[in-house]
Amino acid sequence: MEERHLMLSTKKRHLILFLLGIFLLAAIVISGYLGKYPIQFEEYMSTILSRVFPAHFEATPEVSTILFKIRWPRIILAVLIGAGLSMSGATYQALFQNPMLSQDILGASQGAAFGAALGLFFNQSYEVVVLFSFVLGLGAVLLVLGLNRLIKSQSKLNMILIGMMVGSLFSSAVSFLKLIGDPTNTLPAITYWLMGSLSSVKMQDVYFAAPLILLGMLPIYFLRWQLNVMSLGEVEALSLGINVKVVRLILIASATLITATAVSISGLIGWVGLVIPHFARLLLGANYRYTIPATAFCGGVFLLIVDDFARLLTTSEIPIGILTAFIGAPVFIFLVAKNSRQLGRD
Repeated sequence: MEERHLMLSTKKRHLILFLLGIFLLAAIVISGYLGKYPIQFEEYMSTILSRVFPAHFEATPEVSTILFKIRWPRIILAVLIGAGLSMSGATYQALFQNPMLSQDILGASQGAAFGAALGLFFNQSYEVVVLFSFVLGLGAVLLVLGLNRLIKSQSKLNMILIGMMVGSLFSSAVSFLKLIGDPTNTLPAITYWLMGSLSSVKMQDVYFAAPLILLGMLPIYFLRWQLNVMSLGEVEALSLGINVKVVRLILIASATLITATAVSISGLIGWVGLVIPHFARLLLGANYRYTIPATAFCGGVFLLIVDDFARLLTTSEIPIGILTAFIGAPVFIFLVAKNSRQLGRD
């Protein structure tokens, strides 16, 4: 498989990225058309094009309200969150040279969830909720790294087990907040939010979350060259003049900022950061120059399609987190079985 990826020319890799971008654009257009309120395709396209060419196309008021106040905010956030979580997961996997790590396995998602739940518990603003999420999500990752260094183990399996332990600790803290929370307001809000959903997002959420997610994605994209070297090990990175500590801190902070923002807006949407990077590597190999943008495209398409199913499968909407868990958990079991020998040996 790896030999096939090495044979891929730069032109073919760029072609694959271009096709993934086209597929993402097509998924966005189709998702905007799909919904429980029927819209004529001519009205749909005319309303969209009226924003670009107002002199040539006329917008239908009802369709405009449905698209730009209900569907498009959800589509934009689904793409950004899917792309961001996927890039975040790929970053963790490369930094720690462990193909089975993601923000969920490392405990970052659970730490961010506890921070967001804490903000909701005290009825704080979005800004404070994201701040709590970021601090506790970053704290969870640093705690995992500290414990792994404390036991002086190089085993990849140990880091996974420590991450699960830390994640369980923060999940227990969230459960405690649910226990002492107001059963009429706080408890239902936290419980439904933890399932992961984009059903209540508005354009104001896009204005707030999009800059933060992009702020986390940009360093990962521009440092993907260093990520290539760091995925080979710290010694190789130092020998090539990379400031490992600074680059690692920037990448961990960026990946955690994405996770915290996504969790504060949509709740826990698990497994995206684990599954999508593997799919991107199947397409383009382990060269992060190409894998990082491919991961973003694939993650955006994946979460957008899952969200379409979530809102269209049944009369009452299914939380996205439930659907992603159905996909992610079996993939994780497959990866554990596939890498079991290497995990024990390393």
